[in-house]
Amino acid sequence: MTEVVSENAEVTVLLVDDNPQNLKVLYETLKDKGYRLLIANEGEKALDLAHRHQPEVILLDIMMPEMDGYEVCQRLKANPATSDCAVVFLSALDDLQAKVKGFSLGGADYISKPFQSLEVIARVKTHARVIRLERELQARNRELQGDQARILNSISEGIYGLDEHGTIEFANPAAGVIMRCPVEDLIGRNFFETHFSTATEGQPGLPVYATCREGIAENQRDIRMQRTDETGFPAEYRSTPKHDGDELHGAVVVFRDITVELENERALDEARELVQEQRDQLAHTSRLTTMGEMAAGVAHEVNQPLTAIANYARVSKRMMSVENPNLTVLQETLDKIEAQSHRASEIIRRIRRFVKKPATGKEVLSLSTLLEDTRQFAEVDARNNDGAIELAVPADLPDVLADPIQVQQVALNLIRNALEATRSAESELPVEVSARVTVDGGVRVEVRDHGIGLADDAEEKLFLPFYTTKDEGMGIGLPTCRSLIQAQGGEIGFERPEGGGACFFFTLPVASAPGTTSCPSGTSGAV
Repeated sequence: MTEVVSENAEVTVLLVDDNPQNLKVLYETLKDKGYRLLIANEGEKALDLAHRHQPEVILLDIMMPEMDGYEVCQRLKANPATSDCAVVFLSALDDLQAKVKGFSLGGADYISKPFQSLEVIARVKTHARVIRLERELQARNRELQGDQARILNSISEGIYGLDEHGTIEFANPAAGVIMRCPVEDLIGRNFFETHFSTATEGQPGLPVYATCREGIAENQRDIRMQRTDETGFPAEYRSTPKHDGDELHGAVVVFRDITVELENERALDEARELVQEQRDQLAHTSRLTTMGEMAAGVAHEVNQPLTAIANYARVSKRMMSVENPNLTVLQETLDKIEAQSHRASEIIRRIRRFVKKPATGKEVLSLSTLLEDTRQFAEVDARNNDGAIELAVPADLPDVLADPIQVQQVALNLIRNALEATRSAESELPVEVSARVTVDGGVRVEVRDHGIGLADDAEEKLFLPFYTTKDEGMGIGLPTCRSLIQAQGGEIGFERPEGGGACFFFTLPVASAPGTTSCPSGTSGAV
Protein backbone atom coordinates (compact mmCIF):
# COMPACT_ATOMS: atom_id res chain seq x y z
CA MET A 1 0.00 0.00 0.00
CA THR A 2 1.15 3.61 -0.47
CA GLU A 3 1.96 6.27 2.09
CA VAL A 4 -0.61 8.96 2.74
CA VAL A 5 0.73 12.25 4.09
CA SER A 6 -1.39 15.04 5.49
CA GLU A 7 -0.66 18.72 4.86
CA ASN A 8 0.40 19.32 8.47
CA ALA A 9 3.07 16.71 9.15
CA GLU A 10 4.39 17.81 12.57
CA VAL A 11 3.69 14.40 14.16
CA THR A 12 3.99 11.09 12.29
CA VAL A 13 1.58 8.24 13.05
CA LEU A 14 2.07 4.74 11.57
CA LEU A 15 -1.11 2.66 11.11
CA VAL A 16 -0.47 -1.11 10.95
CA ASP A 17 -3.27 -3.63 10.28
CA ASP A 18 -3.76 -6.48 7.80
CA ASN A 19 -7.47 -5.58 7.48
CA PRO A 20 -8.02 -2.80 4.88
CA GLN A 21 -11.32 -1.85 6.46
CA ASN A 22 -9.65 -1.24 9.83
CA LEU A 23 -6.95 0.87 8.15
CA LYS A 24 -9.63 2.91 6.40
CA VAL A 25 -11.46 3.56 9.66
CA LEU A 26 -8.24 4.63 11.41
CA TYR A 27 -7.22 6.82 8.48
CA GLU A 28 -10.63 8.55 8.29
CA THR A 29 -10.54 9.12 12.04
CA LEU A 30 -7.11 10.83 12.05
CA LYS A 31 -6.80 12.40 8.59
CA ASP A 32 -8.04 15.85 9.58
CA LYS A 33 -6.12 16.04 12.87
CA GLY A 34 -2.90 17.40 11.40
CA TYR A 35 -0.85 14.19 11.57
CA ARG A 36 1.48 12.77 8.98
CA LEU A 37 -0.08 9.33 8.39
CA LEU A 38 1.81 6.23 7.23
CA ILE A 39 0.04 2.95 6.39
CA ALA A 40 1.32 -0.64 6.44
CA ASN A 41 -0.65 -3.91 6.07
CA GLU A 42 2.00 -6.34 7.34
CA GLY A 43 4.92 -6.54 9.80
CA GLU A 44 7.95 -6.18 7.50
CA LYS A 45 6.41 -3.15 5.81
CA ALA A 46 5.73 -1.62 9.23
CA LEU A 47 9.32 -2.17 10.37
CA ASP A 48 10.69 -0.60 7.18
CA LEU A 49 8.47 2.50 7.45
CA ALA A 50 9.21 2.87 11.17
CA HIS A 51 12.97 2.65 10.56
CA ARG A 52 12.87 5.28 7.78
CA HIS A 53 10.49 7.79 9.41
CA GLN A 54 10.71 7.21 13.22
CA PRO A 55 7.02 7.90 13.89
CA GLU A 56 5.97 9.22 17.28
CA VAL A 57 2.98 6.83 17.54
CA ILE A 58 2.42 3.39 16.01
CA LEU A 59 -1.10 1.92 16.07
CA LEU A 60 -0.22 -1.81 15.79
CA ASP A 61 -2.60 -4.68 15.22
CA ILE A 62 -1.74 -7.79 17.22
CA MET A 63 -3.38 -10.51 15.11
CA MET A 64 -1.52 -10.41 11.76
CA PRO A 65 -0.29 -13.28 9.55
CA GLU A 66 3.42 -14.17 9.19
CA MET A 67 4.56 -11.63 11.83
CA ASP A 68 2.16 -10.68 14.63
CA GLY A 69 2.11 -7.40 16.50
CA TYR A 70 4.07 -8.76 19.46
CA GLU A 71 7.08 -9.64 17.29
CA VAL A 72 6.86 -6.30 15.46
CA CYS A 73 6.88 -4.47 18.81
CA GLN A 74 9.79 -6.53 20.08
CA ARG A 75 11.86 -5.72 16.99
CA LEU A 76 10.90 -2.04 17.15
CA LYS A 77 12.11 -1.76 20.72
CA ALA A 78 15.33 -3.63 19.90
CA ASN A 79 16.23 -1.07 17.23
CA PRO A 80 17.72 2.16 18.69
CA ALA A 81 16.21 4.17 15.83
CA THR A 82 12.67 3.13 16.73
CA SER A 83 12.91 2.17 20.39
CA ASP A 84 11.30 5.40 21.61
CA CYS A 85 8.15 5.12 19.46
CA ALA A 86 4.89 4.83 21.40
CA VAL A 87 3.34 1.48 20.38
CA VAL A 88 -0.41 1.31 20.91
CA PHE A 89 -1.73 -2.22 20.39
CA LEU A 90 -4.99 -2.83 18.48
CA SER A 91 -6.94 -5.99 19.17
CA ALA A 92 -10.43 -7.42 19.38
CA LEU A 93 -9.18 -9.56 22.27
CA ASP A 94 -10.22 -8.29 25.64
CA ASP A 95 -7.79 -10.60 27.39
CA LEU A 96 -5.81 -9.46 30.41
CA GLN A 97 -2.93 -11.80 29.57
CA ALA A 98 -2.68 -10.37 26.07
CA LYS A 99 -2.47 -6.85 27.46
CA VAL A 100 0.18 -7.84 30.01
CA LYS A 101 2.27 -9.46 27.29
CA GLY A 102 2.00 -6.34 25.13
CA PHE A 103 3.12 -4.06 27.96
CA SER A 104 5.99 -6.42 28.83
CA LEU A 105 7.32 -6.08 25.26
CA GLY A 106 7.36 -2.28 25.50
CA GLY A 107 3.83 -1.36 24.46
CA ALA A 108 2.60 2.00 25.67
CA ASP A 109 -1.19 1.51 25.44
CA TYR A 110 -4.04 -0.70 24.25
CA ILE A 111 -7.14 0.05 22.14
CA SER A 112 -9.87 -2.53 21.72
CA LYS A 113 -11.77 -3.18 18.52
CA PRO A 114 -14.22 -2.03 17.29
CA PHE A 115 -12.61 1.41 17.42
CA GLN A 116 -14.18 4.36 19.13
CA SER A 117 -13.15 7.50 17.22
CA LEU A 118 -12.89 9.77 20.22
CA GLU A 119 -10.81 7.20 22.09
CA VAL A 120 -8.40 6.77 19.16
CA ILE A 121 -8.04 10.54 18.74
CA ALA A 122 -7.47 11.12 22.47
CA ARG A 123 -4.91 8.36 22.90
CA VAL A 124 -2.95 9.26 19.77
CA LYS A 125 -2.90 12.90 20.83
CA THR A 126 -1.68 12.04 24.33
CA HIS A 127 1.08 9.67 23.23
CA ALA A 128 2.17 11.95 20.39
CA ARG A 129 2.59 14.82 22.82
CA VAL A 130 4.54 12.67 25.28
CA ILE A 131 6.88 11.28 22.62
CA ARG A 132 7.42 14.70 21.07
CA LEU A 133 8.34 16.18 24.48
CA GLU A 134 10.62 13.24 25.22
CA ARG A 135 12.38 13.62 21.89
CA GLU A 136 12.78 17.37 22.40
CA LEU A 137 14.22 16.68 25.83
CA GLN A 138 16.61 14.08 24.42
CA ALA A 139 17.66 16.48 21.67
CA ARG A 140 18.29 19.17 24.26
CA ASN A 141 20.27 16.73 26.37
CA ARG A 142 22.36 15.75 23.37
CA GLU A 143 22.93 19.44 22.63
CA LEU A 144 23.99 20.08 26.22
CA GLN A 145 26.24 17.04 26.18
CA GLY A 146 27.76 18.27 22.94
CA ASP A 147 28.27 21.73 24.43
CA GLN A 148 29.79 20.17 27.52
CA ALA A 149 32.11 18.01 25.43
CA ARG A 150 33.18 21.00 23.33
CA ILE A 151 33.83 23.04 26.47
CA LEU A 152 35.83 20.26 28.10
CA ASN A 153 37.78 19.68 24.89
CA SER A 154 38.58 23.39 24.54
CA ILE A 155 39.84 23.84 28.12
CA SER A 156 43.63 23.93 28.32
CA GLU A 157 43.63 22.62 31.90
CA GLY A 158 43.53 18.92 32.58
CA ILE A 159 40.31 17.60 34.13
CA TYR A 160 39.80 14.28 35.90
CA GLY A 161 36.68 12.67 37.27
CA LEU A 162 37.65 10.35 40.15
CA ASP A 163 35.65 7.86 42.17
CA GLU A 164 36.00 7.72 45.94
CA HIS A 165 39.04 5.42 45.63
CA GLY A 166 40.85 7.76 43.25
CA THR A 167 40.20 5.73 40.10
CA ILE A 168 40.12 7.96 37.00
CA GLU A 169 36.67 7.65 35.43
CA PHE A 170 36.95 10.63 33.08
CA ALA A 171 39.77 12.62 31.52
CA ASN A 172 39.55 15.46 29.02
CA PRO A 173 41.94 15.83 26.02
CA ALA A 174 44.06 18.42 27.85
CA ALA A 175 44.80 15.86 30.57
CA GLY A 176 46.17 13.53 27.89
CA VAL A 177 48.31 16.34 26.45
CA ILE A 178 49.76 17.20 29.87
CA MET A 179 50.33 13.53 30.69
CA ARG A 180 51.74 12.84 27.19
CA CYS A 181 49.57 9.80 26.64
CA PRO A 182 46.18 8.97 25.06
CA VAL A 183 43.15 9.78 27.19
CA GLU A 184 41.93 6.18 27.03
CA ASP A 185 45.17 5.06 28.71
CA LEU A 186 44.34 7.23 31.71
CA ILE A 187 40.85 5.85 32.26
CA GLY A 188 40.85 3.20 34.97
CA ARG A 189 44.20 4.20 36.44
CA ASN A 190 44.54 5.15 40.09
CA PHE A 191 45.14 8.88 40.36
CA PHE A 192 47.41 8.66 43.42
CA GLU A 193 49.59 5.82 42.14
CA THR A 194 49.88 7.42 38.69
CA HIS A 195 50.85 10.92 39.77
CA PHE A 196 52.68 10.46 43.06
CA SER A 197 55.53 7.95 43.26
CA THR A 198 55.35 7.87 47.07
CA ALA A 199 51.65 6.95 47.10
CA THR A 200 50.63 3.88 49.08
CA GLU A 201 47.23 2.32 49.60
CA GLY A 202 45.06 4.45 51.87
CA GLN A 203 47.80 7.01 52.50
CA PRO A 204 46.34 10.29 53.84
CA GLY A 205 48.02 13.62 53.18
CA LEU A 206 48.31 13.12 49.43
CA PRO A 207 46.86 15.81 47.18
CA VAL A 208 43.14 15.22 46.45
CA TYR A 209 42.97 12.35 48.98
CA ALA A 210 40.87 14.36 51.45
CA THR A 211 38.54 15.42 48.64
CA CYS A 212 37.87 11.84 47.50
CA ARG A 213 37.48 10.37 50.98
CA GLU A 214 36.15 13.24 53.09
CA GLY A 215 34.64 15.69 50.61
CA ILE A 216 37.11 18.49 51.47
CA ALA A 217 37.86 20.84 48.56
CA GLU A 218 41.56 21.53 47.96
CA ASN A 219 43.66 24.07 46.09
CA GLN A 220 47.45 23.78 45.96
CA ARG A 221 50.19 25.26 43.82
CA ASP A 222 53.67 24.09 42.91
CA ILE A 223 53.28 20.44 43.83
CA ARG A 224 55.26 17.78 41.99
CA MET A 225 53.13 15.51 39.78
CA GLN A 226 54.38 12.52 37.82
CA ARG A 227 53.48 11.53 34.25
CA THR A 228 52.88 8.01 33.01
CA ASP A 229 56.45 8.01 31.60
CA GLU A 230 57.69 8.83 35.14
CA THR A 231 58.82 12.34 34.24
CA GLY A 232 57.75 15.01 36.71
CA PHE A 233 56.39 18.53 36.43
CA PRO A 234 55.28 21.31 38.82
CA ALA A 235 51.52 21.62 38.91
CA GLU A 236 48.65 23.62 40.33
CA TYR A 237 45.38 21.83 41.04
CA ARG A 238 41.90 22.38 42.41
CA SER A 239 39.77 19.47 43.58
CA THR A 240 36.03 19.57 44.26
CA PRO A 241 34.00 16.74 45.81
CA LYS A 242 31.30 14.98 43.75
CA HIS A 243 28.09 14.63 45.74
CA ASP A 244 24.89 12.79 44.91
CA GLY A 245 22.58 14.04 47.62
CA ASP A 246 24.37 13.27 50.86
CA GLU A 247 26.60 10.59 49.33
CA LEU A 248 30.20 11.31 48.30
CA HIS A 249 31.18 9.82 44.95
CA GLY A 250 34.75 11.00 44.50
CA ALA A 251 36.19 14.24 43.13
CA VAL A 252 36.64 16.44 40.09
CA VAL A 253 40.26 17.55 39.69
CA VAL A 254 41.37 20.46 37.52
CA PHE A 255 45.14 20.70 37.10
CA ARG A 256 47.75 22.35 34.90
CA ASP A 257 51.47 22.26 34.23
CA ILE A 258 53.04 25.48 35.59
CA THR A 259 56.61 24.87 34.44
CA VAL A 260 56.63 27.85 32.07
CA GLU A 261 54.73 30.00 34.58
CA LEU A 262 57.33 29.37 37.29
CA GLU A 263 60.14 30.13 34.85
CA ASN A 264 58.41 33.41 33.95
CA GLU A 265 57.99 34.25 37.63
CA ARG A 266 61.68 33.65 38.27
CA ALA A 267 62.57 35.81 35.28
CA LEU A 268 60.19 38.50 36.56
CA ASP A 269 61.77 38.37 40.02
CA GLU A 270 65.21 38.74 38.47
CA ALA A 271 63.95 41.68 36.40
CA ARG A 272 62.47 43.29 39.51
CA GLU A 273 65.78 42.87 41.35
CA LEU A 274 67.58 44.46 38.41
CA VAL A 275 65.09 47.34 38.31
CA GLN A 276 65.47 47.84 42.05
CA GLU A 277 69.25 47.81 41.71
CA GLN A 278 69.06 50.38 38.92
CA ARG A 279 66.59 52.47 40.95
CA ASP A 280 68.95 52.44 43.93
CA GLN A 281 71.84 53.38 41.66
CA LEU A 282 69.83 56.24 40.17
CA ALA A 283 68.88 57.45 43.64
CA HIS A 284 72.51 57.33 44.69
CA THR A 285 73.52 59.22 41.56
CA SER A 286 70.85 61.79 42.33
CA ARG A 287 72.26 62.28 45.84
CA LEU A 288 75.76 62.73 44.43
CA THR A 289 74.38 65.23 41.91
CA THR A 290 72.69 67.12 44.73
CA MET A 291 75.94 67.26 46.66
CA GLY A 292 77.70 68.50 43.54
CA GLU A 293 75.16 71.29 43.24
CA MET A 294 75.62 72.14 46.93
CA ALA A 295 79.43 71.83 46.84
CA ALA A 296 80.17 75.57 47.03
CA GLY A 297 77.84 76.11 49.95
CA VAL A 298 79.10 72.99 51.76
CA ALA A 299 82.70 74.10 51.29
CA HIS A 300 81.81 77.47 52.81
CA GLU A 301 80.02 75.74 55.72
CA VAL A 302 83.05 73.56 56.45
CA ASN A 303 85.52 76.38 55.95
CA GLN A 304 83.91 78.51 58.68
CA PRO A 305 84.65 76.18 61.64
CA LEU A 306 88.06 75.30 60.17
CA THR A 307 88.96 78.99 59.95
CA ALA A 308 87.76 79.51 63.50
CA ILE A 309 89.84 76.54 64.68
CA ALA A 310 92.95 77.96 62.98
CA ASN A 311 92.36 81.39 64.55
CA TYR A 312 91.75 79.98 68.02
CA ALA A 313 94.85 77.81 67.69
CA ARG A 314 97.04 80.86 66.88
CA VAL A 315 95.56 82.71 69.85
CA SER A 316 96.34 79.75 72.09
CA LYS A 317 99.94 79.61 70.88
CA ARG A 318 100.43 83.31 71.62
CA MET A 319 98.89 82.91 75.08
CA MET A 320 101.19 79.98 75.83
CA SER A 321 104.29 81.92 74.72
CA VAL A 322 104.05 84.40 77.61
CA GLU A 323 105.74 83.69 80.95
CA ASN A 324 102.57 83.41 83.04
CA PRO A 325 99.69 82.51 80.67
CA ASN A 326 96.11 82.99 81.77
CA LEU A 327 95.07 79.37 82.03
CA THR A 328 91.38 80.20 82.38
CA VAL A 329 91.28 82.12 79.11
CA LEU A 330 93.42 79.42 77.49
CA GLN A 331 90.93 76.76 78.62
CA GLU A 332 88.05 78.75 77.13
CA THR A 333 89.93 79.11 73.85
CA LEU A 334 90.62 75.38 73.68
CA ASP A 335 86.94 74.68 74.42
CA LYS A 336 86.04 76.89 71.46
CA ILE A 337 88.45 74.91 69.27
CA GLU A 338 86.76 71.69 70.38
CA ALA A 339 83.28 73.13 69.70
CA GLN A 340 84.27 74.26 66.20
CA SER A 341 85.81 70.85 65.46
CA HIS A 342 82.52 69.20 66.50
CA ARG A 343 80.68 71.61 64.23
CA ALA A 344 82.90 70.70 61.25
CA SER A 345 82.61 67.00 62.09
CA GLU A 346 78.80 67.23 62.19
CA ILE A 347 78.73 68.85 58.75
CA ILE A 348 80.94 66.08 57.34
CA ARG A 349 78.81 63.45 59.09
CA ARG A 350 75.65 64.77 57.47
CA ILE A 351 77.30 64.77 54.05
CA ARG A 352 78.63 61.22 54.40
CA ARG A 353 75.29 59.91 55.69
CA PHE A 354 73.44 61.57 52.83
CA VAL A 355 75.64 60.33 49.96
CA LYS A 356 76.15 56.75 51.14
CA LYS A 357 74.05 53.93 49.73
CA PRO A 358 71.24 52.96 52.12
CA ALA A 359 71.25 49.63 53.87
CA THR A 360 68.70 47.12 52.66
CA GLY A 361 65.36 47.33 54.39
CA LYS A 362 63.34 49.89 56.28
CA GLU A 363 63.48 50.94 59.90
CA VAL A 364 61.35 52.68 62.46
CA LEU A 365 62.42 56.31 62.56
CA SER A 366 61.43 59.60 64.08
CA LEU A 367 60.27 61.82 61.27
CA SER A 368 60.62 65.00 63.37
CA THR A 369 64.31 64.25 63.99
CA LEU A 370 64.92 63.40 60.36
CA LEU A 371 63.20 66.58 59.13
CA GLU A 372 65.18 68.73 61.59
CA ASP A 373 68.40 67.12 60.39
CA THR A 374 67.33 67.77 56.80
CA ARG A 375 66.46 71.40 57.61
CA GLN A 376 69.93 71.99 59.00
CA PHE A 377 71.48 70.34 55.97
CA ALA A 378 69.33 72.47 53.65
CA GLU A 379 70.36 75.71 55.37
CA VAL A 380 73.36 75.77 53.03
CA ASP A 381 70.97 76.26 50.12
CA ALA A 382 68.80 78.58 52.19
CA ARG A 383 71.71 80.99 52.66
CA ASN A 384 72.72 80.70 48.99
CA ASN A 385 69.15 81.58 47.96
CA ASP A 386 68.70 84.28 50.59
CA GLY A 387 65.83 82.24 51.97
CA ALA A 388 64.68 80.66 55.18
CA ILE A 389 63.08 77.40 56.26
CA GLU A 390 60.34 77.04 58.87
CA LEU A 391 59.75 73.59 60.34
CA ALA A 392 56.43 72.80 62.04
CA VAL A 393 56.17 69.24 63.34
CA PRO A 394 53.81 68.26 66.20
CA ALA A 395 55.47 66.74 69.25
CA ASP A 396 53.19 63.67 69.16
CA LEU A 397 53.89 62.79 65.53
CA PRO A 398 54.11 58.97 65.38
CA ASP A 399 57.19 57.15 64.11
CA VAL A 400 57.16 55.90 60.53
CA LEU A 401 58.50 52.80 58.82
CA ALA A 402 60.83 53.84 56.01
CA ASP A 403 64.40 54.11 54.76
CA PRO A 404 65.80 57.26 56.45
CA ILE A 405 68.33 58.09 53.72
CA GLN A 406 65.79 57.81 50.92
CA VAL A 407 63.19 59.84 52.83
CA GLN A 408 65.78 62.52 53.62
CA GLN A 409 66.75 62.59 49.92
CA VAL A 410 63.11 63.27 48.97
CA ALA A 411 62.63 65.90 51.68
CA LEU A 412 65.89 67.69 50.77
CA ASN A 413 65.01 67.67 47.06
CA LEU A 414 61.57 69.21 47.72
CA ILE A 415 63.01 71.82 50.12
CA ARG A 416 65.74 72.86 47.65
CA ASN A 417 63.17 73.13 44.84
CA ALA A 418 60.97 75.25 47.13
CA LEU A 419 63.87 77.56 48.02
CA GLU A 420 64.69 78.10 44.33
CA ALA A 421 61.01 78.70 43.47
CA THR A 422 60.62 81.23 46.29
CA ARG A 423 63.78 83.10 45.27
CA SER A 424 62.68 83.19 41.60
CA ALA A 425 59.50 85.00 42.71
CA GLU A 426 61.60 87.41 44.84
CA SER A 427 59.52 86.49 47.86
CA GLU A 428 60.85 87.03 51.37
CA LEU A 429 58.52 84.44 52.90
CA PRO A 430 60.14 81.27 54.25
CA VAL A 431 59.68 77.77 52.87
CA GLU A 432 57.25 75.99 55.17
CA VAL A 433 57.90 72.34 56.05
CA SER A 434 55.22 70.61 58.10
CA ALA A 435 53.99 67.13 59.00
CA ARG A 436 50.72 65.74 60.28
CA VAL A 437 48.74 62.55 60.67
CA THR A 438 46.20 61.90 57.89
CA VAL A 439 42.65 60.68 58.29
CA ASP A 440 43.81 57.31 56.93
CA GLY A 441 46.30 56.89 59.76
CA GLY A 442 49.50 57.66 57.84
CA VAL A 443 51.87 60.60 58.12
CA ARG A 444 51.92 63.37 55.50
CA VAL A 445 54.87 65.72 54.99
CA GLU A 446 54.25 68.98 53.14
CA VAL A 447 56.75 71.46 51.64
CA ARG A 448 55.15 74.80 50.74
CA ASP A 449 56.92 77.43 48.65
CA HIS A 450 55.92 80.99 47.70
CA GLY A 451 57.04 80.91 44.09
CA ILE A 452 55.15 81.63 40.89
CA GLY A 453 53.23 78.36 41.07
CA LEU A 454 52.94 75.42 38.69
CA ALA A 455 51.95 75.26 35.03
CA ASP A 456 48.48 74.12 34.05
CA ASP A 457 49.81 70.90 32.53
CA ALA A 458 52.00 70.05 35.53
CA GLU A 459 49.88 67.00 36.36
CA GLU A 460 50.81 65.32 33.08
CA LYS A 461 54.51 66.29 32.94
CA LEU A 462 55.98 67.06 36.34
CA PHE A 463 56.80 63.50 37.40
CA LEU A 464 57.89 62.31 33.94
CA PRO A 465 61.58 61.35 33.64
CA PHE A 466 63.83 64.04 32.11
CA TYR A 467 61.15 66.73 32.24
CA THR A 468 62.46 69.88 33.92
CA THR A 469 61.67 73.58 34.14
CA LYS A 470 65.25 74.44 35.16
CA ASP A 471 67.80 75.64 32.63
CA GLU A 472 70.46 73.26 33.96
CA GLY A 473 68.20 70.56 35.39
CA MET A 474 68.35 66.90 34.34
CA GLY A 475 64.71 66.07 35.10
CA ILE A 476 65.46 63.10 37.36
CA GLY A 477 64.78 64.71 40.75
CA LEU A 478 60.98 64.40 41.04
CA PRO A 479 60.74 61.06 39.17
CA THR A 480 63.36 59.69 41.56
CA CYS A 481 61.44 61.11 44.53
CA ARG A 482 58.28 59.43 43.29
CA SER A 483 60.06 56.09 42.92
CA LEU A 484 61.61 56.34 46.38
CA ILE A 485 58.34 57.24 48.12
CA GLN A 486 56.42 54.48 46.35
CA ALA A 487 59.11 52.06 47.48
CA GLN A 488 58.34 53.14 51.07
CA GLY A 489 54.63 52.34 50.57
CA GLY A 490 53.57 55.98 50.29
CA GLU A 491 52.42 58.49 47.69
CA ILE A 492 53.75 61.78 46.42
CA GLY A 493 51.96 64.66 44.72
CA PHE A 494 51.31 68.37 44.79
CA GLU A 495 48.58 70.94 45.30
CA ARG A 496 48.09 74.57 44.35
CA PRO A 497 47.49 76.60 47.55
CA GLU A 498 45.07 79.52 47.46
CA GLY A 499 47.80 82.00 48.39
CA GLY A 500 49.95 81.07 45.41
CA GLY A 501 53.09 79.04 45.10
CA ALA A 502 53.04 75.26 45.29
CA CYS A 503 52.72 72.63 47.98
CA PHE A 504 54.41 69.27 47.43
CA PHE A 505 53.60 66.41 49.76
CA PHE A 506 54.47 62.79 50.40
CA THR A 507 53.03 60.19 52.74
CA LEU A 508 54.59 57.38 54.76
CA PRO A 509 53.07 54.46 56.67
CA VAL A 510 53.03 54.66 60.44
CA ALA A 511 55.31 52.08 62.10
CA SER A 512 52.72 51.07 64.67
CA ALA A 513 50.01 50.23 62.09
CA PRO A 514 50.06 46.38 61.84
CA GLY A 515 50.12 45.03 58.30
CA THR A 516 50.37 48.51 56.78
CA THR A 517 52.37 48.65 53.56
CA SER A 518 51.03 51.84 52.07
CA CYS A 519 49.17 54.91 53.17
CA PRO A 520 47.32 57.14 50.74
CA SER A 521 47.33 60.84 51.33
CA GLY A 522 44.58 62.43 53.35
CA THR A 523 43.69 65.00 50.70
CA SER A 524 43.50 65.05 46.97
CA GLY A 525 46.48 65.81 44.81
CA ALA A 526 47.82 65.03 41.38
CA VAL A 527 50.33 62.21 41.47
